[in-house]
Amino acid sequence: MTAIINVFLKEGVLDPQGKAAHHALDSLGFDGVSDVRIGKQIIINLDIEDKNEAKAQAKEMCETLLANTVIEDYTIEIA
Repeated sequence: MTAIINVFLKEGVLDPQGKAAHHALDSLGFDGVSDVRIGKQIIINLDIEDKNEAKAQAKEMCETLLANTVIEDYTIEIA
């Protein structure tokens, strides 16, 4: 199974990369962009057959290492 993990800053946490990208998009003439948030995607191949077990293990990985849960949220998709 493959765990696809998206990690992103929580609402209210300043995102300087997002602000810089937003400013650059405005400068390039892309109208209608109200906000930009930058995150990261982590793809992990797991040797687990059970989807619930794979999701539980990916969650433990996020809580332990992959996400700073004080300032970041994450989503997990098992494929």
